[in-house]
Amino acid sequence: MELNLAGKTAVVTGASRGVGLAIARQLVAEGVRVVGAARTITAELKEAGAHPVAVDLSTPEGAEELGARALAELGGVDILVNNLGGGDAFNLNGFLATDDTLWAQSFEVNLFGTVRVTRRLLPSILERRGSVVNISSMSARLPGTGPIEYGAAKAGLNAFGKALSEEFGPRGVRVNTVSPGPTRTGMWEDEDSFGARLAEANGVGHREFVAGVPAAMGMTTGRMVEPEEVAAVVAFLASDRAASITGADYLVEGGGIKTV
Repeated sequence: MELNLAGKTAVVTGASRGVGLAIARQLVAEGVRVVGAARTITAELKEAGAHPVAVDLSTPEGAEELGARALAELGGVDILVNNLGGGDAFNLNGFLATDDTLWAQSFEVNLFGTVRVTRRLLPSILERRGSVVNISSMSARLPGTGPIEYGAAKAGLNAFGKALSEEFGPRGVRVNTVSPGPTRTGMWEDEDSFGARLAEANGVGHREFVAGVPAAMGMTTGRMVEPEEVAAVVAFLASDRAASITGADYLVEGGGIKTV
């Protein structure tokens, strides 16, 4: 399917690896000029053909800096992909062990960073009648499957996207959400990752634990999601092929959510 994205401009946050990197690569392949933002710039992001911007989006100053640099580089923004999320600190010991610092860190990374970047770039997106795609998580709908602070922040992100679509849809801006399930990225597979910590907490070898995630999460496909599969949905939603889709949450979770 021809998406007719050539010549468009985009900002992708959390673009240095995993899903964000796959999204940046997909948009570049479609002919989009991409600014890829990340706290640490990787060689893979540079090689993807995006313009890298090193910035800490967990702070108000970071969002302002990204907005200024992206507009200077691109001249205006058609597409914003808010992929920033996850975080360095997860608590695996339940609610009573989750202090205010962890709650604040999770909301800064998984919600407030997106709020600030969107607020900074939305005037340009409005001018171009563009599109916003937020990357959430199936944990927003199944909050009991992950750290409590993470699921709550992602649920807030879903509500944010829906409200934004209602306010700015009449002015030509579409806002959608993509919610992946467990995805084959460093978050699960790196030796010092969230997945490795979960494996240790459960007394299971790391590789054995990751191999068992699809069954444990009830994923009908029997495998983890690939980053490129998420990126393909994002590219479609950002294109005019999805002109009548707004306020939606697209699940890319291998059938792990059983409700309708």
